[in-house]
Amino acid sequence: MTGQSHRGAVTAKNWIALLAIIVVASAIGIAFMLALNWFPEQGSNVAPMIDTFWDVLVIVSVPIFVAVTTMLLFSVWRWRQKPGEEDLDGPPIHGSTKLEVIWTIIPTIVIAALTTYAAILLVDIQAAPAKGTRVVNVNGVQFAWDFETETPAGPVKSGRLYLPINEPVKFNVRSKDVIHDFWVPAFRLKVDAVPGITTTYNLTPTKLGTFDVVCAELCGLGHAYMRQTVTVLTAERYATVMAGLARASGAKPPAGGAAADVAGEKLFVSGNPATGATACGACHALKAAGTTAATGPNLDEMLTKDDAAAIMEMIVDPNKEIVPGYSKGIMPANYATTLTKAELAALVKYIDQSVHGKG
Repeated sequence: MTGQSHRGAVTAKNWIALLAIIVVASAIGIAFMLALNWFPEQGSNVAPMIDTFWDVLVIVSVPIFVAVTTMLLFSVWRWRQKPGEEDLDGPPIHGSTKLEVIWTIIPTIVIAALTTYAAILLVDIQAAPAKGTRVVNVNGVQFAWDFETETPAGPVKSGRLYLPINEPVKFNVRSKDVIHDFWVPAFRLKVDAVPGITTTYNLTPTKLGTFDVVCAELCGLGHAYMRQTVTVLTAERYATVMAGLARASGAKPPAGGAAADVAGEKLFVSGNPATGATACGACHALKAAGTTAATGPNLDEMLTKDDAAAIMEMIVDPNKEIVPGYSKGIMPANYATTLTKAELAALVKYIDQSVHGKG
């Protein structure tokens, strides 16, 4: 038995073929990976930087993956064992110390370079906000977001986020109960909302439109429903919307009648997209509204003995009394801020009439 394989040494021709395969496959792999639409549209000034970092990671990692896979498959093919060949190869040998040193040093350099790049990028992203940056306080609560924008006239609260385009904004992110995670995929940045502390990040919206706001931290049974939107507007339109939100907080309830009933039904089925109030019908079954969801209790069965005042209390303080079989915190506790007094009155009236057959 000798130290030389019965299949012979790997020739220069073999190495050239392997190198050609690695180069061609890497080029194809990089082109394919870069062509894929991995992320949503870029909506902030930091999005291009983060996307570029992703591209760098792809360009570096694909050739490594291809090289390792190619050599592994070649080894499996070249030195595969056939029946009767169990004793044909030579005894195990130590290997090459020089090669081991090389393949330790090269990955170390690659990882150090990428880590340095990531650290520099993180420092740039976390740079202190410029003086005069708009401040938005973000509050997470099972299972909803509410926002408070600081303005010269005072804070403006809403359940939906509005931002002006090309103006820097600082987010102060907090939680009222458990850990959440404030994430706008189009902005690329995300940060945990942790009870008892305030986390922050800064960016500048650069694209008009409406983008998803997502909780990226599993926070309970209603986690999947903890979604909202952020709308980026022109400066003029933003000023108009914020003025309207400020006025809405002091709106008077309309007189009763059909208009209030229709408004209540719309709020129950669709919520209020303008302020971010979640639709009741997304979680509750109500025969009159045609909703059949089972995340929350069936209102036709639960509210048979409750009057309008009790229904109102359940909406604005849903965790005060929990229906057996359901968990605390599933229903958003911010309806008192995402709905005006007029909307709350219309919603309560609609539910009361639907359950008790009034009107």
